[in-house]
Amino acid sequence: MSADSRPAREKLRMMAVHAHPDDEASKGAAAVAKYVHEGVDVTIVTCTGGERGDILNPAMADDPDALADLTAVRRREMEAARDVLGADHVWLGFVDSGLPEGDPVPDLPDGCFALLRTEEAARPLVQLIRERRPHVLTTYDENGHYPHPDHIMTHKISILAWELAADPTYRPELGEPWEISKLYYNMSMSAVEANEFHEYYLERGLDSPYEERLSWYKGLRQNPITTKVDVSDYLEYRDRALLAHATQVDPEGMFFWVSNEVRRLVWPWEAYTLHFSRIPVTIPEDDLFEGLRS
Repeated sequence: MSADSRPAREKLRMMAVHAHPDDEASKGAAAVAKYVHEGVDVTIVTCTGGERGDILNPAMADDPDALADLTAVRRREMEAARDVLGADHVWLGFVDSGLPEGDPVPDLPDGCFALLRTEEAARPLVQLIRERRPHVLTTYDENGHYPHPDHIMTHKISILAWELAADPTYRPELGEPWEISKLYYNMSMSAVEANEFHEYYLERGLDSPYEERLSWYKGLRQNPITTKVDVSDYLEYRDRALLAHATQVDPEGMFFWVSNEVRRLVWPWEAYTLHFSRIPVTIPEDDLFEGLRS
C-alpha cells in the first residue's frame, strides 16, 4: 500500500531516526512533542545504546550508577525523555562506535554500528518502517548533522531504508512494502539559527554566547532549510527531554545558552530540509505533514 492511497482520515504517523540516546532531545524534540499533542503517532528510533559515550555533565562525573554501568543509566534516561515527549520508542540494538580522536585517529572498534554493511544495518529499520508505516521520516543529512561516524551511518541506513521498505521484491518476510511520503533532514542547531541568536545579542550590545562557537557552526556543511515548524508552545518539552539525559546534558551548557523567551522572539522554529517527497510539495513549508492532512 502506498502512502498516497491511505484513507483520508487515517491517523498520521512519523518516525524520527537518531544515532544515540539524547540525540532525540537535542534535534527535533519540540516538534515531536507538538505533533504528539496534535494526535500524530510518533516513533523515535535510537540506533545505538550510547555505550561508548562519556559523562558530559560535570555534576554527574562521580555518579556511582553512571560509573558502574553507563549503558543502563543511558537506557533509563532515554525512557524518561520518551515519557516527556509522549512518543513511542524503539532501540535498533546496534553498538555505539564512539568518537575516535587523536593523531593518527584510531580505528573504530570491531562490531560497532559504523562498520556494519549498510544493507545489514538498514534491515531492522526496513522492518520497523513496514510495521509502523510512517508518512514522514526524519533523519540526519549526509554529513550526519556533524561528522560523528554513527550519525553518518544513521543517514546511510535511513536513506537506504526509505528505498527498500517500498520495494516489494526486497525481503518480503520483513512485512508488506510501505512508501514513506516524505523524508526530512533535521536541521536543529544550524549555522543559520546560531547566527540569528548571535546577531540578536550583538544588536543589543550584549555578549553573545555564540561568539566562540559560531565558527564551528559555520564550518558544518549543511543543506538549505526548506521547512520551519513553529514550536513556540513546546520549547519546555525540549528542555525537559534534554535534562532527562542527566549524564549527557549540562544544565549550564550550550543547549541552554538562550532562554526560551529569546527563542520565541528570534527563532521559534525547529528547522528541516525536505530531501525526498513522493507527493507534490510547495517550498517553503511550515509543517512536516504539508500535503498529507485531509
